[in-house]
Amino acid sequence: MESNVYEDNTMAEKLSPKLLRLLVWRSLLLQASFNYERMQAAGWLYSILPGLRHIHKNKQDLSNSMKSHMDFFNTHPFLVTPIMGVILAMEQNKEDKESIRGIRVVMMGPLGGIGDAMFYLTLLPISASIGASLAVEGNVVGPFIFLIIFNVIHFGVRFGLMTYGYRTGVNAISKLKEGTQQVSRAASIVGLTVVGGLIATYVALKTDYVWTSGEAKLDIQTDVLDQIMPAMLPLAYTLLMYWLLKKGRSPLLLIGLTVVVGLIGSYFNILA
Repeated sequence: MESNVYEDNTMAEKLSPKLLRLLVWRSLLLQASFNYERMQAAGWLYSILPGLRHIHKNKQDLSNSMKSHMDFFNTHPFLVTPIMGVILAMEQNKEDKESIRGIRVVMMGPLGGIGDAMFYLTLLPISASIGASLAVEGNVVGPFIFLIIFNVIHFGVRFGLMTYGYRTGVNAISKLKEGTQQVSRAASIVGLTVVGGLIATYVALKTDYVWTSGEAKLDIQTDVLDQIMPAMLPLAYTLLMYWLLKKGRSPLLLIGLTVVVGLIGSYFNILA
């Protein structure tokens, strides 16, 4: 496990506007290496890597930071830049790595939900309807109007929030410097809450087994497990996977194990 202590604690120079713009362009590839183990983690690291190299001149500090940023990450791809700005501001000030990890987890969940509502459920239908209405009337500029409206707002949000997130992060860190431990603890608590929500959302595991005795029937999932605690099986399976990871088992082995468990459970009509 990477060290939580920096070898070089010297505060780094501020990131230039040119470098921030480069990071925004790189953020377009956030989902280029999307996978079901760590979601957008590889794209996230690729997006912020030039910033990390500017901040961490010590090779070991850079290596540790890169490993930390390969943890699970998943947010709305259009709203990743404010997270990048805040996290790079914390990296620049050599904040505690657990605080950085906690803030990253805290921010990715809410922005993921806001992004869907803002872009996919609002901006996309409005801009597409304007372009489509022009196209239906025979106006060839309809598709171009759609692309212009959508991308002007899209890229405006990307570039604007990158600068805003970075400046806000620097100012907030200077004000909260004395309360770093409290901030870290609060971020960890909220982060764990977000992870709990992700488990209930992404881990789909339930049993179809119904125990019968004469005319009596008992649905194990709804009448027993859900009465004890909803999403008990997803939580139990996630904790098992976490325990196996801590024991040094390969993620590929755990993915294979999950496939086998799913196939056996489906064949015997135990799991759904």
